[in-house]
Amino acid sequence: MRLAAFLAGRTVRSLLSRTPAAPLTLGRVAVPVPERLLIAPQDLRTGDATRASEIYAGRFAFSGKIAMLEGRTPFELEPPSEEWAETLHGFGWLRHLRAAGTTIARANARALVGDWMRDPGYARAIAQRPDVAARRIISWLTQAPFVLQDADHDFYRRFMRSVARQVRHLRRAAGDAPDGYPRLISLIALAFAGLCMSDQTRLMRAAQKRLMEELDRQILPDGGPLTRSPGMLIALLLDLLPLRHAYAARNQPAPPPLMNAIDRMMPMLRFFRHGDGAFALFHGMSHTAADQLATILAYDDARGVPVANAPHAGFQRLEAHGTVVIADTGAPPPLSASDEAHASCLSFEMSSGRHRIIVNCGMTEVNRDRWRQVARATAAHSTVVVGDTSSCRFLQVGSFARTVGAPIISGPRDVPVQRGGREGAVLVRARHDGYAEPFGVLHQRSWRLAADGARLDGEDQFSAPPGATLRAVPFCARFHLHPAIEVERLEDAATVLLTVPGGEAWAFVAPNQTVAVEESVYLAAPDGPRRSLQLSITGALPETTRILWTLVRTRESDAPRGYARGGRRGG
Repeated sequence: MRLAAFLAGRTVRSLLSRTPAAPLTLGRVAVPVPERLLIAPQDLRTGDATRASEIYAGRFAFSGKIAMLEGRTPFELEPPSEEWAETLHGFGWLRHLRAAGTTIARANARALVGDWMRDPGYARAIAQRPDVAARRIISWLTQAPFVLQDADHDFYRRFMRSVARQVRHLRRAAGDAPDGYPRLISLIALAFAGLCMSDQTRLMRAAQKRLMEELDRQILPDGGPLTRSPGMLIALLLDLLPLRHAYAARNQPAPPPLMNAIDRMMPMLRFFRHGDGAFALFHGMSHTAADQLATILAYDDARGVPVANAPHAGFQRLEAHGTVVIADTGAPPPLSASDEAHASCLSFEMSSGRHRIIVNCGMTEVNRDRWRQVARATAAHSTVVVGDTSSCRFLQVGSFARTVGAPIISGPRDVPVQRGGREGAVLVRARHDGYAEPFGVLHQRSWRLAADGARLDGEDQFSAPPGATLRAVPFCARFHLHPAIEVERLEDAATVLLTVPGGEAWAFVAPNQTVAVEESVYLAAPDGPRRSLQLSITGALPETTRILWTLVRTRESDAPRGYARGGRRGG
């Protein structure tokens, strides 16, 4: 019933976007072929000149897949993966050719754009998807000065006609774009088109109106995104900051909702950062692109201490003397925005200085389809799994899945959170009911970070909903470790020694429990999935209703603590 209501609402929105009643409805705004481009947006994503030579040689390496042209255009090839096709037809790789800055690179860029204008080729359906079309429009507008330099009049006119045609398509398709980043990037592309192309006043007004409405809806009061994905903050700011600059270049004031959204999002960038500069791995977050994050943070004028409490986004941050704990204490995002969300309620990550210790598995940047189901499961997160089942239920099969993907259709609904402090220590307690329906279990987790940052005490408690009794069901508390952490078993079955690069050591202790060391996988490494380890504590209800665990620093590192200074960040 929820899916049917969701699909019905999407159909209504799509029809309304095409109705002729509203004069500023995007679906009805005319998009004439522009005479010229007035401005070109900034591109805050960095290019790699070495990749330009690969493209010139006919070697197209995207999303972990490589295709050789062998005399053909890349658009004639059968894509080795859907992600490869999305990257190809998004044309973000034009920035690499621009980084080369040579006459050959410019001619190559113009030839490839011309090939696409003649025939998008095999993956036409992917190329027409709203998010892919939006990325292509932004790329073409951004790289237009490079591509069009020294171009003849015929190519210039064909380029303008093609951009106008793509904008008309996106104008009609934007209402069907999936919720979350795909819908926002579609509207951002239309706003760019209205600002950059001549004779597009109506398009600019209509796109601005819809984009501001979506920003108000999707960027929560504390700056977190509706999808609850930290990675969306980076991707979105890389688009919104140039859009703000485009308004200034046109001598127009940026709309207040745009400015407010950017101002809310900036502090959240620091909220999700660990001591090494990398983002916490929640809800589809992968390897942190350090260059992109550094570029965005250069626009942050406040540069203050990160906020600690993000109740609207559903996260908590505990920090003391270089030790950072970031916890997911929120319910899943709405069904419409949950296609990439994870079953991660009450999971957490912990870092000490420049090193992460406890992590979630995260999400890989390559072969995402292969790993998506595994990465989204509760078992891929540092939290408790009850009954070997995820705390959320995902849509997996059937006609609905082919239409709307794999959103979360049930999961935690009530996640009360308490936060306080005592004698300098920070205490956070949260509970979720994701296991109440299938197993009759409520899971409560507490974190207490000492004032000196040298000790983290945790507690997991299990209880029955009011009026019910605990059923017999197994559980497993998992603590995934970063691949750089070395593990040493001690004679005491309840204690494990964790050694951090640089010599720092932490003891993990779970009194009266057996701590097992098992294999795991770290999906968010920059070069793809890596083998790692995890600690696990197993038990069964109703015999065991409470487990305690502690992480205590037993040896200091000689290296300075805090954010990395220079060099490579993230990982």
